[in-house]
Amino acid sequence: MSFSVRRVRAGEGERVRELRLRAVSDPAAAMAFLTTYDQEIARDPAFWDERAASGASGDAGAMFIAETADAWIGSATVLVRRTGDLDHTGHRLRTDHAGIVGVFVDPAHRGAGVIDALLDAAADWTAHRGFDTVGLGVHVDNARAQGAYRRAGFVATGEEFTTSIGRERAMTRSLRVR
Repeated sequence: MSFSVRRVRAGEGERVRELRLRAVSDPAAAMAFLTTYDQEIARDPAFWDERAASGASGDAGAMFIAETADAWIGSATVLVRRTGDLDHTGHRLRTDHAGIVGVFVDPAHRGAGVIDALLDAAADWTAHRGFDTVGLGVHVDNARAQGAYRRAGFVATGEEFTTSIGRERAMTRSLRVR
């Protein structure tokens, strides 16, 4: 299967919405995403247009999509938060932090390297912004995702925290060139 990864473009809000609705419809969505299908379907088109625009440019975040010739098959977003900001779990940050959220690969394309390519694009973007690491949180019971993240170079930090979906484990990936 041939696919490519690129940063989302402004004006692709409807496609961002469609992919997110597929993601939150996945059987594992309850332990992977902090929002539900009902919450996402209720959002107006302006929300999705803004999400695409903010993911397309600037240094506060970037959304990457994986696509085949005719479909979007996955996504990953990096959010940069600064010292003092609240993270997506409501905790105040003591240092600058780059975190990956919203990781999804369409079930029909899992096992084909899509998640690795998305995580590599997110890591590369983050490194070019001067970060030494990129982090993420993964549900403690989501063994499949934890395995994919470990394979992509993430290691558990030993920190666990509670979100609206339950216990999550913090993982981080070094961005230093070896």
